[in-house]
Amino acid sequence: MPVGLLAPLRVSYWFKTVERALEVRFSELVNHPKDTGANIDASRSRQLWLRRRDHEGLVLTTAARAEQENEVVSATTALFTAMMRQDGAALSLLVDVVPEVFPWVRFLPTEDVRAFVVELVETLRATETIDDPAPVARVIESRKHTAEVHADREVHTPLATDATDHDPATEPPGNV
Repeated sequence: MPVGLLAPLRVSYWFKTVERALEVRFSELVNHPKDTGANIDASRSRQLWLRRRDHEGLVLTTAARAEQENEVVSATTALFTAMMRQDGAALSLLVDVVPEVFPWVRFLPTEDVRAFVVELVETLRATETIDDPAPVARVIESRKHTAEVHADREVHTPLATDATDHDPATEPPGNV
């Protein structure tokens, strides 16, 4: 067994189990860089997950693998955005299938699902120009939180009803 190798990480989905990457301690990379680097070549995913004590883990991959992943994401994004621009039926189809990818959209009103799809595709397209997936993650996270509010009647009901205004607030003492 290679130095520092803990085990392949396995991710199980209802339809298949995939080997994600090999996981090693960060200290193994520092103490045995050559052997640890060889583990990348032994991994089908061409990645190592580096566990760090008291910090978020890191992913180490080959440059070729990173370029391939970027190319796949870019091509997929370009296809989606081109389809959306060419045909309104593509948007309708995407709205119909998005619950398969994001089951929580079932809690959103229909117009919010459509708005989510449009915002997601536009953000995917825009992030291609800045090479940063964080805005896409924020779109997904914010819409998911909105779905959580819609799913919880105790939270949603007071927010959806008109609030009565009880006159202007007074300034707290000591503020100028």
